[in-house]
Amino acid sequence: MHIAIVDLGVGNLRSVHQALITVAPNAQVEITHDPSVVGRADRVVLPGQGAIETWFESLRLHNLEAAIREAATQKPLFGICVGMQAMFDHSEEDGGIDGLGLFAGRVRHFNQFHTPKIGFKVPQMGWNQVKQTQDHPMWHGIADQRHFYFLHSYCANVPSHDADYVQGLADYGHEYVAAVGAGNVFAVQFHPEKSHDDGLQLLTNFTQWNPHA
Repeated sequence: MHIAIVDLGVGNLRSVHQALITVAPNAQVEITHDPSVVGRADRVVLPGQGAIETWFESLRLHNLEAAIREAATQKPLFGICVGMQAMFDHSEEDGGIDGLGLFAGRVRHFNQFHTPKIGFKVPQMGWNQVKQTQDHPMWHGIADQRHFYFLHSYCANVPSHDADYVQGLADYGHEYVAAVGAGNVFAVQFHPEKSHDDGLQLLTNFTQWNPHA
């Protein structure tokens, strides 16, 4: 099995790489910004941290957008943090930027919903519970309401939290989307590579997930 971790110059790539090697020691796990490598891979991880505009600039600089869109239709694709936010229609970060449009919804700053004056510091940094909203294979072996590690100032908001692609919710002053999934794609706002046993279980599930089963 060949797993490609997309390198856009932002994100905790080495930690993601090491975590995947831990859960899938027989897999070929490769950090790359080569579209042909992404195209050949059996599974693709799309991580990210920092500003989304920089993320998209790197995506387009390396001509990776077409490869990512193709992966979304043909093989398991796993988004992490900004890698999840980029999958929505639009982000209000950096003055506003259109996303990949794989999921309906907008990414907005936490301060759109509450202010630091009422006790919610931005960015959210630390552990938070995730409420699983559907019985998705990626949640296999992970109990509901488990804690995962978050680090973000922007959060995904969708037309309805009952949308069929919403797979998990978290609450930080207001309820927001922590996980989405449809077809070959699953993505999370939190960092599984920093989330101890449950994070490793999620990555294990990704290496074993067959969307077409």
